[in-house]
Amino acid sequence: MTIKKKFLPIEIFKGEGIKILDQSLLPEKKTRVFLKDTQSVIQAIQSLQLRGAPLIGIAGICGLAIGSSEYGTGKQALEKVAKQIMGSRPTANELGLLVTEALQKCLELVPRKRKQFLWNFAEKKLGLQKQNDQKIAELGATLSGINGNVLTHCNTGPLATGGNGTALAIIQKCWQQGNLDRCYATETRPLLQGARLTMWELEQMGIPATLLPDTAAASLISSGVISAVITGADRIAINGDTANKIGTYGLAVLANRHNIPFYIAAPTTTIDKFCATGKDIPIEHRDSSEVGGFRKERWTTKKIEAYNPAFDVTPGDLITAIITEYEILNPPYQQPIKKVTEHNLYGEKDDV
Repeated sequence: MTIKKKFLPIEIFKGEGIKILDQSLLPEKKTRVFLKDTQSVIQAIQSLQLRGAPLIGIAGICGLAIGSSEYGTGKQALEKVAKQIMGSRPTANELGLLVTEALQKCLELVPRKRKQFLWNFAEKKLGLQKQNDQKIAELGATLSGINGNVLTHCNTGPLATGGNGTALAIIQKCWQQGNLDRCYATETRPLLQGARLTMWELEQMGIPATLLPDTAAASLISSGVISAVITGADRIAINGDTANKIGTYGLAVLANRHNIPFYIAAPTTTIDKFCATGKDIPIEHRDSSEVGGFRKERWTTKKIEAYNPAFDVTPGDLITAIITEYEILNPPYQQPIKKVTEHNLYGEKDDV
């Protein structure tokens, strides 16, 4: 999918700020917002104006670069800004990983060189993410299990990465090769990333698509219509346990029960090499208001209490394969994951 400039999820203006497509308003409104201060970047990440684990990692670096103009390039100032950015969404691995890497590398430089380094670093990471997306799509399209009708969850297309996407890029590649008939997408309650974002992207790609309520997934899969389920990931533990949008675990259980493959597509930046199992993954819980209504509409009283985790953890033994930019990982995952994390995660030299 070639993204029109007006639909780019992020544009980097070095030394100034970033321009984003406000994903909380899609698809009804295509509103671009220019973010030129750190708190605006943090707010955009928290409010899901800007979302997708790979993309918010890159935005986090930009936030740090912006902070270097607002608060200076001293060590304490940069560390304070980095801490605030990394705390904005705790589950997505890329946010902490990329901001930490950017901070560590820029602090190796003299202060006057740090600001420019951070902007260059962000720009380079975005370019590398686009390359990784292409590699994931090419590898994933070689899997014989992804054919006919597939089911996906949440949003894993260009809006989530700034490139071609992860799981949705594989779906597009399989469609282009003539191996796919239709993509089914869950609405992805409560913020409807599947209904609002994935269906819009599938329409742009020209892929036949069907939307379903999250609660209809069991009925659909049990009917025998679906040949495979494929999703993205926000954090992967060393044993293969994977955190992704709430509802992913249920889809994996259903796929296992009905003997169809369940795939995860994610760059190696999603792997947390310090996280032994899914029990170590921090899960973000969001406000009850997201469950009791949508945008300005309310369908419950304001006093309700809601259980609203943004993510759940799928055990590695329910995952058929994990598709990365380096190779397709097969269970048991501990050794394959350790192998790919030995790579330089970005295939690059440290200088920018």
